[in-house]
Amino acid sequence: MKGPRLIDLGLVAAMAASAIAHARLYLHGYRFIPVVGPGFLVLTAVLGALAILILAGGPAWTRVVAAMVSAGALVAFVLSRTIGFFGFAEHGWEPQPYAVVSVVAEVVVMALGFMTLRRPVRGLSPSLRSPR
Repeated sequence: MKGPRLIDLGLVAAMAASAIAHARLYLHGYRFIPVVGPGFLVLTAVLGALAILILAGGPAWTRVVAAMVSAGALVAFVLSRTIGFFGFAEHGWEPQPYAVVSVVAEVVVMALGFMTLRRPVRGLSPSLRSPR
């Protein structure tokens, strides 16, 4: 298996971990939290759709969008533990283990998603791939 494909599989696995963690939290009580609950559901659906596109060999922008979505989820996580996020606040790494799983997964998605920006563009001659 080639390097870029391994990166895609790692990316999809991390996206799945984050989506599953958020889906479980949604089903186990977060659905009743205004704004935040539906946000968990939307995040799960978006990560799932992007994962399918990436597995199908979708364009590079799907990986960058996945990284940006995960960055947004991390910002929401930090806000929920500092100043609050739409009136919702939590403390520390609760609920366990979902907070840790989602943060680690989102950091991995960001790293691997943005790593794809460094991939060479297929079909271009070597002289056109990067400026000298």
